Amino acid sequence: MSKKIFIDFKRCIACKACEVACEMEHGEARIRVFEFPDLTSVAFNCRHCEKAPCVEVCPTNALSKDDDGAVVLDPLKCIGCLMCGLACPFGIPKIDEYNKIMDKCDLCAHRRAEGKLPACVSACPTEALKYGDINDVLWAREGKIVAEFKDIGDRTNVLEAYLIR
Repeated sequence: MSKKIFIDFKRCIACKACEVACEMEHGEARIRVFEFPDLTSVAFNCRHCEKAPCVEVCPTNALSKDDDGAVVLDPLKCIGCLMCGLACPFGIPKIDEYNKIMDKCDLCAHRRAEGKLPACVSACPTEALKYGDINDVLWAREGKIVAEFKDIGDRTNVLEAYLIR
């Protein structure tokens, strides 16, 4: 199963540490934090779609999926035609004005090759960004919820025992 970055909107505090880490790693931020006043903040990057429209429309096969399921760009094949940017429902691939080719998040392929997390995930102080297989991320989240209920149950039992006396 492919690995992705998952966002816990409730934990994002719009500190933009993910943007800074990405910019330090790549020379430009490939993730952006959007703030919706009185609602939430959202860190947004490439979703590395299972059936990625950007990969399907690339005329030179500059975009492909790696072993982890990340959509990666081969800059030597890219001709800067902008087709991937038009096909992406999220508008993620952007033109690198200096090199005149497209640029997008690759989930820090070089870091993953070293067994490290993507830079944005490592930098997130609130753990709003999680990297992994969706089932692993959901199981971990479910485990925390169950633990919270157990803790509430334990405290309720103690309170009931105290009130019974």
